[in-house]
Amino acid sequence: MKPTQLLPYLPLFALLWACGGKATTSETAAADTTQTEASVVPVRLAAVESVERAEPIVASGLVSSSEEARLSFKVGGIINKLYVNEGQSVRKGQLLATLNLTEIDAQVASAQLAQEKSERDLGRVKKLFADTAATLEQLQNATTGSNVAKQNLTIAQFNRGYAQIRASVDGTVTRKLTNEGEFVGPGAPVYLISGNHRSDWVVRVGISDKDWARLKLGDRASIRLDAYPDRAFSGTVRELAQAADPVNKLYEIEIRIDPSGVKLAPGLFAKATLTPAQRRTYTTVPIEAIVEGNGKEGFVYVLEPDRRHVRKQPVQIGYISGEKVLLTGGLSAVSQVITSGSAYLTEASVVAVN
Repeated sequence: MKPTQLLPYLPLFALLWACGGKATTSETAAADTTQTEASVVPVRLAAVESVERAEPIVASGLVSSSEEARLSFKVGGIINKLYVNEGQSVRKGQLLATLNLTEIDAQVASAQLAQEKSERDLGRVKKLFADTAATLEQLQNATTGSNVAKQNLTIAQFNRGYAQIRASVDGTVTRKLTNEGEFVGPGAPVYLISGNHRSDWVVRVGISDKDWARLKLGDRASIRLDAYPDRAFSGTVRELAQAADPVNKLYEIEIRIDPSGVKLAPGLFAKATLTPAQRRTYTTVPIEAIVEGNGKEGFVYVLEPDRRHVRKQPVQIGYISGEKVLLTGGLSAVSQVITSGSAYLTEASVVAVN
């Protein structure tokens, strides 16, 4: 077709081109709107609340008797005889161990002879003093020497009496630390004995200085034992250490446990949950609001003022109570947090509140 033959059709081509352009623009706008709507994340909000509670303290330790004894010899020496072994029951006053008395008896005999000699010397000086053949100073020195010899004899006899070990309480031998024929120094433990009174069991645990400051005598505790996994025992704080252990820097507390008729024994592993009387105010949020929780740290999402964008807010986690998380910080001046939909959010997300 010749160019001159196309001229009558140019207006028609222009109209069709214009219509096609409008259709393409409308389709593009519609696609953009659909894409924007698809990127909006639907979310739900939950109110931030406050609650006053006593944060529990959890610690572990071993069951023992409140009557515990670390028995030793007063003087050093060679162990001659051990009469009981670990696990045996003993009665108060029962003979448990003795030392070889060869050296100790010799010390007593030596003190006895020295005391007898000092008595003879004092007698002679008294006669001489009566005959004015001895001075007053000599008489005083002889008298002092006699008194010193008597005291040395008393010491030797006393030490001989404690060259043996007798049980100081009714209980059970929990540990035997030495054997016959070994040398032990004065005060070195030989036996550990735990009392066996049925209503006198305790759990000793170590806690931090922060937790120690929140406790007082009489605070309640819930105790679980590995030996009885399906039971919870009640207890009360009976003693609070006034100084930290120099090794682990923890403060030891003693919790009296109510056995409720159950058989207990020294050494049972126990986990204690203590409830301090001192209370504290916490901020609470639903557990599903927490994202990226890690120990005591976590995050929540909160709405920006335009209610279309979000902000990731760090929080400090206290502990979990049921379906709530008790926070110790991070949400001041925040009244709502995002719950449903928080797992799909980033700080670039656009949201729609349902």
